[in-house]
Amino acid sequence: MLRRLHPEQPDSFAFTSANQAWAEAQITKYPEGRQASAVIPLLWRAQEQEGWLSRPAIESVADMLGMAYIRVLEVASFYFMFQLQPVGSVAHIQVCGTTSCMICGAEDLIAVCREKIADKPHVVSPDGKLSWEEVECLGSCTNAPMAQIGKDYYEDLTSESFARIIDDLTAGKVPVPGPQNGRYGAEPLKGLTSLTEYESGRTQYNASVQLAADIGDSVKRIDGTEVPLLTPWLGEDGKTASTKASEKPPAAPAAPKPAVKQAEEAKAAKPAAKPAEKADATAEEQPHTLQAAREGGADDLKLLKGVGPKLEQTLNELGFYHFDQIAAWTPAHVAWVDARLKFKGRIERDGWIEQAAQLAAGEETDFAKRAKDEGTYEK
Repeated sequence: MLRRLHPEQPDSFAFTSANQAWAEAQITKYPEGRQASAVIPLLWRAQEQEGWLSRPAIESVADMLGMAYIRVLEVASFYFMFQLQPVGSVAHIQVCGTTSCMICGAEDLIAVCREKIADKPHVVSPDGKLSWEEVECLGSCTNAPMAQIGKDYYEDLTSESFARIIDDLTAGKVPVPGPQNGRYGAEPLKGLTSLTEYESGRTQYNASVQLAADIGDSVKRIDGTEVPLLTPWLGEDGKTASTKASEKPPAAPAAPKPAVKQAEEAKAAKPAAKPAEKADATAEEQPHTLQAAREGGADDLKLLKGVGPKLEQTLNELGFYHFDQIAAWTPAHVAWVDARLKFKGRIERDGWIEQAAQLAAGEETDFAKRAKDEGTYEK
């Protein structure tokens, strides 16, 4: 299925302050130079906040992670969990249409969607509150037919119970998720036939449904205030690594060696040369910078792999406008620039110096050619 960005796009996107803090915390999970690994969590958070992924949202995530826009768009368009078009302001309903649900009445549920929401999937209802689509198996086959609405599963549906749920959503109510026929989770409808001793004292609903019912946020847009900002991989100040977490358990004492083995090793041992002391880090040295671009204008630094508009602006602010400046960087220069970028390691990882040398000589790199053909480097 061909997935494209929606023709109508908002002017901008911004995480809420709490979601921004959450997103920045997620990035810290990954080592420097590997921040792109956070792309799916950040895209998902953006969708949870807005309901769908707009182009500004995709580009905002790309800027946060220092990725080319096209790379983030590739992720967003590949996974069907990402909605690339506006959805209902209250909820987007995903009806499972795979084998078990199809046999048990998924087509009846789809008919209800066509009647009460819109005749076609991915079309927002006239009141703007709901939208729907048919999806592949959601893994709740024992409770077929079912639909996912917001973050929760609504299971054991009939056309009548499904219609009531849609009416409740339209009226601003939050229907209790889970089985809609009275069964507990995926237990037998008539009740337990074994392990009955665990039946007493349990919550009214199974764990996930109980939590949704308690906090009433099944279809609520996430703004970051629902749960505390959890970064257990960081210290209590949220910035420095926890000492306890970094401590390693003491090594177990080595088993004693046989006397013969000790004698052989002592005889063969020779005085070892003292290793040269290794510098802790490459010394920094500021490279040649400019106050402004030379006559004729700045080079398009976005033709370097890994450099987007925001990173190009940062390089310009540091005094780098031309390919030959970057091509002349030494390891000490790289260390200086690296220390002033948000994410270290990308200069060597993406090969800026080699690319810049080619471009400064009038040659064209493979990346620059693709960027020009696709036009993505201008965005």
